[in-house]
Amino acid sequence: MTAPSIFDPPAGAAKHVLCVGAAVLDTLFRVHTLPHGQGKVLPYDMLQIAEGMASSAAYAIVRLGGEASLWGAVGDDDTGERIIRDLDVAGIDMDGMLRVGGARSAVSTILVDDDGERLIVPFYDPKLHHTVKEFTVEHIAAFDAVLVDVRWPALALQVLKTARAMGKPAILDGDVAPDGIIEQLAPEATHIVFSEPAAQRLTGASDVSAMAHRLKQRFDHAFICVTAGAAGSYWFDEQNDAAAHCPTISVKAVDTLAAGDIFHGAFALAIAERMAPADAIRFSSIAAAIKCESFGGRSGAPTRAEVIGRSRSL
Repeated sequence: MTAPSIFDPPAGAAKHVLCVGAAVLDTLFRVHTLPHGQGKVLPYDMLQIAEGMASSAAYAIVRLGGEASLWGAVGDDDTGERIIRDLDVAGIDMDGMLRVGGARSAVSTILVDDDGERLIVPFYDPKLHHTVKEFTVEHIAAFDAVLVDVRWPALALQVLKTARAMGKPAILDGDVAPDGIIEQLAPEATHIVFSEPAAQRLTGASDVSAMAHRLKQRFDHAFICVTAGAAGSYWFDEQNDAAAHCPTISVKAVDTLAAGDIFHGAFALAIAERMAPADAIRFSSIAAAIKCESFGGRSGAPTRAEVIGRSRSL
């Protein structure tokens, strides 16, 4: 009989997380090396997959045994139908998606090299997010937590405000964004998980521990974490009034695309399940690391059993 794990799901119904933001049709090309300068690049593998920050996070939640709903926007076009269909098949509740007439759905072309690094060329039609999806307090009441990215800030802000006022976890994916967006959204978040590039841009620091400390000073109302890839994550431990480090498992990176999104989805589910912050970060770090072992963006998101199994090998 397998011993219980701190990462086992709680008893009762699965927790339900609302994810708000990006839904994109990505075309992934696998190449030996990323290009330098002009010329022709010949890939040796390719995949088309619907993903994006909020979408990939939602998929991670489903894979880890939670329930996820996605609120995003697509154009009224064939690409939008493909995005909605693919994410619906992946187990995400897509009833809250908007189809915007006259707008083109988001697409990206992505090159992934043999070290797992990537070159991304995204296109987001500004018309997609000119309106704000209407919702009520009752809609948010159906969820155990909300997670928003920076792609639809007007809707993200309203969702964060509503969830926080109701005492629900209101989690912000603090990725690189146009000037002022993080500053607009952060005051309404209960938890903010920054990418290292976004944290460096906001703080000017080169040390990740210092980034976490400065971000906590700036957004002292929220739980602060900064992800740093293979170096693990740094979070501000309020009990000790200092930045703490959580290492991750060692993997051979094949594709780092969507690893941060998998981290955010795992973290949102863990917080919805009331996992202790340090455990939530470790859980999320393992999930993100496992994802990096396979090509295909979000398709590498692990199951809960896989995360628990790898945690026991540490």
